[in-house]
Formats: sequence, C-alpha cells, structure tokens
Amino acid sequence: MNHAALELVDTHCHLDVSEFDADRDAVIGRAQAAGVCQMVVPAVDAAHWQGLVGLCRSRAGLYPALGMHPVYWQQHRQEHLDALAQDIETWRPVAVGEIGLDFYIEGADREVQRRLFAAQLDIARDAGLPVILHVRKAHDDVLAMLKRHGVKGGIAHAFNGSLQQAHKYLELGFRLGFGGMLTYERSRKIRALAKALPMQAIVLETDAPDMTVASHHGERNSPEYLPECLQALAEVRDEAPELLARQSTDNARDVLGLGR
Repeated sequence: MNHAALELVDTHCHLDVSEFDADRDAVIGRAQAAGVCQMVVPAVDAAHWQGLVGLCRSRAGLYPALGMHPVYWQQHRQEHLDALAQDIETWRPVAVGEIGLDFYIEGADREVQRRLFAAQLDIARDAGLPVILHVRKAHDDVLAMLKRHGVKGGIAHAFNGSLQQAHKYLELGFRLGFGGMLTYERSRKIRALAKALPMQAIVLETDAPDMTVASHHGERNSPEYLPECLQALAEVRDEAPELLARQSTDNARDVLGLGR
C-alpha cells in the first residue's frame, strides 16, 4: 500500500503535549509523508488552549478543538466555561472537545462531571459546532444528555460501547473513532464492532501519544502510525484499504466540516 497516495485524517491526536516537544515538526512531517494530511488536536484543559491554537495556526493541516476533559474535573472552573465560549467565538475551532463523562476513574465526582459536560454541550450547540467525546463506563448517560442538549453531532472518540449504543450515536449524527486498539488481536470487542458497523460510521484516530499500535507497544504513539490502524481495519472488514481510507476521510471531513 502506497501510504503517500492516501489521504487520511487523524481525528484525535494531542500534538501539543510535552511528549512531542523534542521532535514535533519531524513527527508532523513523517505523518504527512505517510498520507495523514489533516490532524485534529483536541484540548484537555483551559491552560493549554492558546498554545494549542497557536500550534494549529502555525502548521498546515492541523485543526484545533477546544474543551475540558472530564478526567481533570477538579481543575476546571466556571471562569473557564466563560472563557471557552469567548475563545470559540474568537478562534473558531472545528469542534468542542475533548469533553464527556468518565465514570471509570476511581473517586470521580459524577455530578461535577455532568454539570461540566452539560455546560460545554450548550456552548457547542450555541456555536453550531460538533463535539469530540471522551466516554468511559458512561455511554447511556452521555447519550441521554446528547439528546437533551441537541448538539450538532460529532465523534465518539475511542469508541468502546456496545453495537446498540453505537447505533444510538449514529442516529444523533455522530461518527465513531477507532485507532490503535484495532491492531491488537486481543481487542476482540473493538474489532468486532469495526467489522459490524456501516463504514459511514467510522473515523480513524491515534490518540497520540497514548493508545499506540501493536508494532510500537510500550512506546509513544504518533499520527504517523495511522496507516497501521487503516490496515487493521481493512483486515477486520476484509475490504480494500484504499476504499476505507477514502470513506473514513470523507466521514471525518463531513462531521467536522474540514476542507480538503
């Protein structure tokens, strides 16, 4: 497979984090050489929004998403929500994210997470932007809140719910993100989902520097490995990678409003 001939979109990579400080430009260059022509960089907290937007504006093919991650619920404040609405108006990111609910982490205050999520959904709805979701052990709660708040759709990042829940996301205008876990044969549930879903539902992602592919297990993940996720998807679905590349890229551009 000629990766350079592909056009892939990494819908979720944290290129702004310190793990990439030493070689960020080289990583971006290698990703682009591998066919990853567009990369979405979601935020996790207010402190890094400005730097993230600056990074995306300084390099072609990078797109910011602004939001507050549920895992860091203790860090977020009301003034950050006020700033989010203003910064979205000023900087116009492609999505509000990474936002959601994480009931997997021990000791999480679920009510604080719900209030934070609800407020960010309202901001996204009012701005007419899609959302990038982080969801662990909370899909039913998230689906109920999405219905109540009426957002424009978006991406359920690193989707790990049931097939029934997947279809509920699709009904709400969402796509589902699949990445490095597809490359592990032991990830039977994820691979079965990727096979069963309509291809119009799927977008590709790396979540770099986390959730790396099998060939780099224990190492830093990178958007340059996205073609390995595509290859795993092709093997699971028994379909041509070139066809899946086109469809997943069209899906990502459609849901996030990305130009070519």
